[in-house]
Amino acid sequence: MDLESSVSIVTGSSSGVGAATARMLAERGGRVVINYSKSVNAARVVAEECESLGGDTLLCQADVSDDDDCRRMVAEAIKKWGRLDALVNNAGTTKFVQHTDMDGLDGSDFQSIYGVNVIGPFQMVRAARNALKASGDASVVNVASIAGVKGVGSSIAYAASKGALITMTQSLARVLGPEVRVNAVCPGFIEGEWLAEGMGRETYEASKSFLEAKTPLQKTCTPESVAESILGFIEGHSIVTGQHLVLDGGHLLL
Repeated sequence: MDLESSVSIVTGSSSGVGAATARMLAERGGRVVINYSKSVNAARVVAEECESLGGDTLLCQADVSDDDDCRRMVAEAIKKWGRLDALVNNAGTTKFVQHTDMDGLDGSDFQSIYGVNVIGPFQMVRAARNALKASGDASVVNVASIAGVKGVGSSIAYAASKGALITMTQSLARVLGPEVRVNAVCPGFIEGEWLAEGMGRETYEASKSFLEAKTPLQKTCTPESVAESILGFIEGHSIVTGQHLVLDGGHLLL
């Protein structure tokens, strides 16, 4: 796909991986929907950065767990630009609970996490599918996690949700071909304040140091390195669909 003048929706793009992806799309001349649920000021900053890089933007407040919000976001993008070429399902949530603390999670935790991490991407794809198919060479990239591959991460509920997202990526790839490719990226440890706040600074630094010392590539993910792989699925890999790519510096090899 040629990103010049393309139109992409990046959910959860006010910070982290979503913001980095939006900036990279803008650098290549793409038009981008900057989505946020609560962080309007941060989203405005990202939109300004994208426009300074040469991309046109649309700022859209929407909660992806709400189907009406998903449909409205897609409709606003089409109203502004008349097309949709890529969808990056990046919005996500979790609750940080040790896996051994099974009393630390209840049904409502699973429901809220699945609402954003699984139901949200499904609703976004459903709302966008006709526009994506009309593009003729469209791409959906779901941001899953190594948690969904290994059953690790911030909580059992989070790992389960990301595993479900990986499986759903395969199902959607069957449904949306041949016009739309559907793939997923599965980052490991991603550097940034979101993870540091959730894990606690001491645990965050210890985990980062361990991975940098022990993994084959001796590095951890950054928002930018994850965004590079997302753009790889959008721009290239024309013969690839229904796949998930683990981004972990070789952590799975340990």
